[in-house]
Order: sequence, then structure tokens, then C-alpha cells
Amino acid sequence: MSGLPKIHALIPAAGRSVRFGGTTLKQYAHLVGVPVISHSIEAVSRHPAVQSVTVALAPDDGIFDELVKPHWPDIQTVHGGDSRARTVMNGLQAILDLDPACEWVLVHDAARPCLAQADLARLVEQGTADPRGAILAVPVRDTLKQADGQQHIERTVDRSTLWAAQTPQLFRIVDLATHLQAALDEGTVPTDEAAAMEQAGSHPRLVEGCSTNIKITGAGDLAMAEFSLQQQAVKQPG
Repeated sequence: MSGLPKIHALIPAAGRSVRFGGTTLKQYAHLVGVPVISHSIEAVSRHPAVQSVTVALAPDDGIFDELVKPHWPDIQTVHGGDSRARTVMNGLQAILDLDPACEWVLVHDAARPCLAQADLARLVEQGTADPRGAILAVPVRDTLKQADGQQHIERTVDRSTLWAAQTPQLFRIVDLATHLQAALDEGTVPTDEAAAMEQAGSHPRLVEGCSTNIKITGAGDLAMAEFSLQQQAVKQPG
């Protein structure tokens, strides 16, 4: 353990996205018997370098403490903000207040439950070896079309250098906190953590992940996620 980097995982979960009908938030939709967010927490907790986990919640979230916290009593929680960027910023500050010696932060989507252990290990290995940090991503394989304003094809886009970003995204925590706060102070709202680093002139590493590391956005994604988790369980040793 002494040779491992010191990583704190942060899971932003303050979003209000309701895609399942009624009032169900996607991070609390049930997947293989437990909320989606529980799988995401478990996934990032598997790596021995991840020493603790913080979840950033909406101020009026009354579900996490009831459904998730009993199974993860050591998890820290903090109130999120009005955007992902502000939610992450609140989480980063809470982590640094709690543990000023923390070196790295691993930010992972609450609704991305199918992170494979091998992909996380590869991200940690390559990301901590690069001072710019790294993110999981997959090369774009479909032919891409750029549309005009009336949904007609304007041109075909060269996909050879394009990647679809995923999470986790791994950075030195002080660097991410500094650059994300600078972006917010400038009035921009980065859509992911890598965008804040890019805005500061950094070029994080792309670590190839798997297409099965899907983000739950609708009810149809739950069946795919369930299949992926079942396949991962089959591959686990023992």
C-alpha cells in the first residue's frame, strides 16, 4: 500500500435528470437490486489506491441517506451546486478541507455503474504517471456527420482523432481545483473536468476504456447495464 498513490474518489450526484417516469432520478433507479449509484461507488472503491469516497448531493436529497448510506457508512457527503462544475468544485473543496494531503482525485459519474476493474487499474497506472492526469475514453468508430441548421448533412467529419469521453477522470486534486475555479470565475461552465484542464492549457492523457462503460440516461440503458454487470461477474476470478 505504501507505494500506491493517494486517491480520493468524488461522485457528483446533484443532478435532477428524471428519465424513468414519475420522480425517479437516474442515479437511484434500481439495477440488479440496488440503486445505480451504489454500483458506481463500488466500482471506484475496488482499486486499492482509492482511500475514500465523497458524494456530492443536491441540498434537498433525502434518498441517499435512506437507500445508499447504510451500505457505505464511511462515505462523506457534501452539497452540490447548480451545475456539474460547481458540484465538483464543492466536492473538491470538501476533500481538501478533510484531507489537505490528498494527491489525486478520481471523478466518476453517479450514473455510470459498469466501470470495469481492469479499465480503472489502467487509468490509475497511466494517469498517475502523467502530471497532466488522464481520462477514460473510447475512440469514435461510427461515421460522423455534421448537420446544418435544418438537419441536413453539411459534411462528413474526420473521426480518426476523435474520442468519446467517459469517466472516471483522474487529476492532481490541487490542479483540478485551481483550474476549475478559474473557469467558473471566468463565467464558463466546463461540461467535464478535462475541459477545465484544457481551458488552462493542459492536455490530459486519453486512456482507452470500454464501450460497456455506459452512462445511464434512460430506462433502456438499464437492460444494457444489467447485462454488462452480469458479464463482469462471470469474469471475476473465483
